Amino acid sequence: MPLRITTWNVNGIRNPFSYQPWRDKRTFAAMFDILEADIVVFQETKIQRKDLRDDMVLVPGWDCYWSLPRHKKGYSGVVIYTRQAVCSPIRAEEGITGVLCPPSSSTSFSELPEDSQIGGYPTSIQVAEFGNSAIDFATLDSEGRCVILEFPAFVLIGVYSPANRDETRDDFRLGFLNVLDARVRNLVAMGKRVFLTGDLNISKEALDTANAEGAMRRSGMTEIEYFSTPSRRLFNHLLENGTVYGERDEGREKPLMWDICRGFHPIRKGMFTCWEQKVNARPGNFGARIDYVLCSLDMKEWFMDSNIQEGLLGSDHCPVYATMKDTIILDGKEIYVKDVMNPEGVFCDGKRIREHSVKDVLPLSGKLIPEFDRRQNIRDMFTRKPTLSKEPSTIPEIFSVENQQKVVSSQPIAGTDSPTNSFSSGTTLSPTKTTIIIPSPKAVSSSKSILSASTPSTVTKRSLPEKSTNRPLKRAKSGSTASPAVTSNKGQRSLKGFFKPKAASNIDNVNAQGTATTEVPDPQATLLPAAEITEKPVLSPVCDQSPKMHALPELCTPPWDKSSGSTVCKSTEPSPGVSQRRGVAEQEDVHDPIESKESWSKLFSKPIAPRCEGHGEPCIALITKKSGMNCGRSFWMCSRPLGPTGAKEKNTQWRCQTFIWCSDWNAGDA
Repeated sequence: MPLRITTWNVNGIRNPFSYQPWRDKRTFAAMFDILEADIVVFQETKIQRKDLRDDMVLVPGWDCYWSLPRHKKGYSGVVIYTRQAVCSPIRAEEGITGVLCPPSSSTSFSELPEDSQIGGYPTSIQVAEFGNSAIDFATLDSEGRCVILEFPAFVLIGVYSPANRDETRDDFRLGFLNVLDARVRNLVAMGKRVFLTGDLNISKEALDTANAEGAMRRSGMTEIEYFSTPSRRLFNHLLENGTVYGERDEGREKPLMWDICRGFHPIRKGMFTCWEQKVNARPGNFGARIDYVLCSLDMKEWFMDSNIQEGLLGSDHCPVYATMKDTIILDGKEIYVKDVMNPEGVFCDGKRIREHSVKDVLPLSGKLIPEFDRRQNIRDMFTRKPTLSKEPSTIPEIFSVENQQKVVSSQPIAGTDSPTNSFSSGTTLSPTKTTIIIPSPKAVSSSKSILSASTPSTVTKRSLPEKSTNRPLKRAKSGSTASPAVTSNKGQRSLKGFFKPKAASNIDNVNAQGTATTEVPDPQATLLPAAEITEKPVLSPVCDQSPKMHALPELCTPPWDKSSGSTVCKSTEPSPGVSQRRGVAEQEDVHDPIESKESWSKLFSKPIAPRCEGHGEPCIALITKKSGMNCGRSFWMCSRPLGPTGAKEKNTQWRCQTFIWCSDWNAGDA
């Protein structure tokens, strides 16, 4: 059965599940089945180790090998999935330089014994030849851009090359490509075959870029200058039939890799793998081919098919695959590809001899990450009952849950004021005369010695007290006046309060010459049973004896009525002038609900979009991000996708030339 290798820049590992056909099942196993792949290389996973989940790592029947960014969050990242029923690597490394260390080890990959390392690491002489583009190796491998797996048949390099964003990253980008080129050449020099795949962020030739001639004119470059840019020239040195102007660089005299997809489609136009999402360029196929599947020249005859899968959505890139034949010619012999894609003794003549076991799992495997190591299937959580180990309790038995309602009465606990009481066996505690004393946590340790020294006594259960319907009123503290809580209406409780008039302030109800009559209970009054209380006194906020009202002594200094034993505040009705002012204030605070609704609708509703000149369809609003005087300004433009030419067109189905600044558009004039 053929073996397929697929590479895909997913632009976020969960991003594809928002699109069809991945949306239905939303599992990685189902995704791999749709891709019909046996090895899947994802770039730009944009995830950190703390965000890894079971469905990403513990995929049934699959193993995974991760390279995650060390510092930047939501950036870069590469992972390779391998189907255990078809292939299993014999070695795995993270990074392109070899300076990183295996999990749970302080020895770098490049310093491991020769039988434990993949090899081909850049030498000091090669690094010196890099010149100004030489970057610290630890920095190059800190962004999670490469995973390398070795099979008996070849070495698989899954890579995400830095993009050409701005000049500040040019040295980093060129340094990474130099190290990648040196690693591939060193591996081939060792006699190993190499399969290089991933997002290299380089278009090899004009056929791989939409409107390359227009890009040359805009940048003021000739064709020779276009193909002689450092990254493109370096890449073409590595490829067979790569366009290299002038003499080849020293040490790169011979090409080593074959472009598999272009080899099967040598003159195909528009075979792009990446499109700009901001301008909706994918429907018009205005893009570039920057995702590759490459192999050593001695592997050219191993492949039977290669293509792009532009119909599969889920990212700004599309998957690219290469399919290997079921049988290949290796060292002059025809063998099954599965025999050389697994450790020795797993397959023989294309048939499995032994099953995949724990011994075949490599240290870099995602299944050995401490958070996922030896994890059980989630179904076992509902079928198996966990065995709880019984440990001796360090809390004395008297304070256990079972004995919370038992009372030990041998000797009084030190530090308490209760008198010494001795209860004989069978004595029932009275609920109205007995107080249960619970010692503080600090007294627990001291109580252990007391309990051990004391003689054992009979323990009886405390009877529950009967619920009383007439609870006595709590006696107020002497010297203070009891004042019930006053409900505050400050703040907007709900959205309805915005459309209702404001409540009149309590201070408006008080005349400047008098206050409301209110009775306050005598602080020294005797406690009355609950049955004799007929009415609960209510205080006015004005007569509250709190410190906040001390600024109004004439309002809050009531006379003392000795006959009734209460404080009496005498008041009169509010004056007509106060009532009139209060009525005017209420009218000013009333909001018209219809007018308020219209105001909110105007605030949150989308502005009316103008219609484009070419198609009469509503335009879309975008924001200028190009540096300059117009940076940050919004504008309207045609909503249709960009055409194959990349320019705005007239009288076509693609984007027309409509352009309107949002500040210049007035919907009322339309």
